[in-house]
Amino acid sequence: MSCKVKNLNPAKNARALLRHGTAGKKNCDLSRLTAWFGKCNYRARTRMTNNNPNPSMSEPTMFQTKDITGNPAPLGLLGFGMTTVLLNFANAGYYELNSMVLAMGICYGGIAQVIAGIMEWKKGNTFATTAFISYGFFWLSFVTLVLLPKIIPTVGAGNATAVAIFLSIWGLFTAVMFVGTLRLNRALQSVFGTLTILFILLAYADFTGASADFRHFAGYEGLVCGFAAIYTGLAQVLNELYGRTVLPLGPVKK
Repeated sequence: MSCKVKNLNPAKNARALLRHGTAGKKNCDLSRLTAWFGKCNYRARTRMTNNNPNPSMSEPTMFQTKDITGNPAPLGLLGFGMTTVLLNFANAGYYELNSMVLAMGICYGGIAQVIAGIMEWKKGNTFATTAFISYGFFWLSFVTLVLLPKIIPTVGAGNATAVAIFLSIWGLFTAVMFVGTLRLNRALQSVFGTLTILFILLAYADFTGASADFRHFAGYEGLVCGFAAIYTGLAQVLNELYGRTVLPLGPVKK
């Protein structure tokens, strides 16, 4: 028995056949009719799928969107670099730690870096997300360490050993992140390499109660780190604007 039906609903086909009297015969079984119409409808649907009359319904459609957002990395690098430079002028002995450094730590070194990290997260950049958000909150925690004992007198200030351990943990984190930069470029390697050394020097100074000259030396090393970050951030801005390499970053061959 061949089946040529236009209606793809088996129940409607069965009722239509009953109205025409075909289903009134003694040997006619409604369940068999329904099963037969179901087979016909399955074949009809199979032919429609194979012929693909409507690709948008029978095949998944892939959409590709172009990322038109700006590069947040320069913001994060400049926030980190400029704040690091201002703090390490204090470490080098040019002035005492003051509200200017703390304000930069909250606003540009802290909040701006966290914003840059969130933007990098939206771009799917795990390394930059981890770096910017982590160091953004490093600056916020550093300011909190300085101000919290003054705001809440019952909270004791961290002693030299506690601060040394704090700096050591950040040094360990930075050392691992430095390994990641070996897959990126020379400029970032210089930033994370000098930052690792800075954390080690500052932690050693607090552990051993080093002299002022040693702390000044650490401050100068920190200036190198901060200016390296500033260079890397500005290089990305200028290279993108001019469409060519104005300030080289030293990409690594992968």
